[in-house]
Amino acid sequence: MTDVPDTAGSDASASRTVLFDFDGVLFHGDSFAMFMRDRYRQSLLSKVLAVLTMPWWLLCLVFWRWWAARTLVHVALFGMGQERYRRLVDAFADQVVRRKGQFCRDGLLALRRHVAEGDEVIVVTGCEQALATRLLSQLGLPEVGVIGSQFKPGWFGMRWKVHNVGRRKVQSLAAKGVKSWRVAYGDSMLDMQMLKQAHQPVLVNGTPKLCKRMEKALGRSVTRVAWY
Repeated sequence: MTDVPDTAGSDASASRTVLFDFDGVLFHGDSFAMFMRDRYRQSLLSKVLAVLTMPWWLLCLVFWRWWAARTLVHVALFGMGQERYRRLVDAFADQVVRRKGQFCRDGLLALRRHVAEGDEVIVVTGCEQALATRLLSQLGLPEVGVIGSQFKPGWFGMRWKVHNVGRRKVQSLAAKGVKSWRVAYGDSMLDMQMLKQAHQPVLVNGTPKLCKRMEKALGRSVTRVAWY
């Protein structure tokens, strides 16, 4: 499923709710950035528009990298409707799942174990929701809930609606009625808010420096795992 039941955050179910980040926890690399690179490789129009808008996004790089990335994403999706976007996402995901070593074996084993034990597993990610959902479905995990970044149709193509990173992850969970969870798996400081509210925060492949930063931010110890 792609949506999370509104009852998922009730007191009765909170102890069985488990959250996973996607990139860096279940997927090696940045899945949406990979999709964007694939779009630029295949689209001459996107390349031309990227060159034409270069003065703007290079200026953005100096002050705020997110705006540069946002511009390049909008350029890659210029003129694209929702249906075509979904077809491209599905085709890309279907190719990626066949790549050897692209997914974190240990992360997927942990996720499947939680599912088998009856936990409600939700993947909370900055990856675009349709892409993350398709990837998980192709891995045989269509029952896992996904809360991710989202696009909306605009005059000139698909545009950002929600960029689900950092504090936004907790806000997106709350909007679905999910207000407490037992375990949360993350791999960076962007997951800090999600880990902070977990009964058991788990840091995946964290360096000693990152672990110290995370524990300082959380005000308590964090479980560390090395996944490959």
